[in-house]
Order: sequence, then structure tokens, then C-alpha cells
Amino acid sequence: MNRTYEVMFIVRPDMVEEDLNKLISTLDSSVTSAGGTAKTEVWGKRRLAYKVAKFNDGIFVLMMIEGPGALVHEVERRLRVTEQVIKFLSVRTDEELKRLDKVKKLRDAKKKTSAMPAAPAPVPVTPEVGTEPAPTPATV
Repeated sequence: MNRTYEVMFIVRPDMVEEDLNKLISTLDSSVTSAGGTAKTEVWGKRRLAYKVAKFNDGIFVLMMIEGPGALVHEVERRLRVTEQVIKFLSVRTDEELKRLDKVKKLRDAKKKTSAMPAAPAPVPVTPEVGTEPAPTPATV
């Protein structure tokens, strides 16, 4: 069963762009050879919130992977043994996407029902000129 995952990993800030592209292509080829699909975005060099492996900066890379869980397990294993990778995190996002689609459908349905014209409002009855309302009895 194919699922959608996001794998974010951080590589050393002193890594050469050629080596980074080589690492990304290696991971992409391992994903495609296992029957999955991958899209990769390089977010660039950013400051880390805290020191990781004696580094204050890192190059962030985001991979969106569609495939079985064993595929992601293999990608995580490869990231774990790669020296240049200082941190990584994998998140399954397909359940969240399903939930967001459901919420969006509910909102659209509410918008359609609220956009339908409502029944015309009743016209308030105004007393005719010359007629006075009946006096109310005074209570003592």
C-alpha cells in the first residue's frame, strides 16, 4: 500500500553542492528502484535552533516520497549511515491530507447551503393611519 511521507534531513553546512546533488540522486534512485516516487526540494543553508554535531548551520533538504513503509525504512537507514547527514525526520502525511480534504469538503458544503437564497423575510405589519392601537388596561 503506497503512502505519502515527508523526509526532512539536514546535511553539513560545508558540503559541496556537487556532493549534495550526488546524495540526493542516490536517494532518489533508491526510491524509484523500489517502486516509489520522490520529489526533492533543497531549502538551502539555515541556522539551527541548537548545536547539532558541533554545527550551528545546516543545509535543509525535503523529500516527498510515495511508497510502502519498507521503502521509507530503507531511506532512513541510508541517511543514518551517511556521514554528511547530521539530522533527519520522517513523517507520514497521507492521513493528514485525508483529514484536510474531508474538512475542505465540509466547508464547501456549508458554503453552498449558505449561498442558497433563503425564504423571503416576512414584511412587518404597520398600523394604518387613523387607527389607534387598543388601550391596555391599567393595573392598580
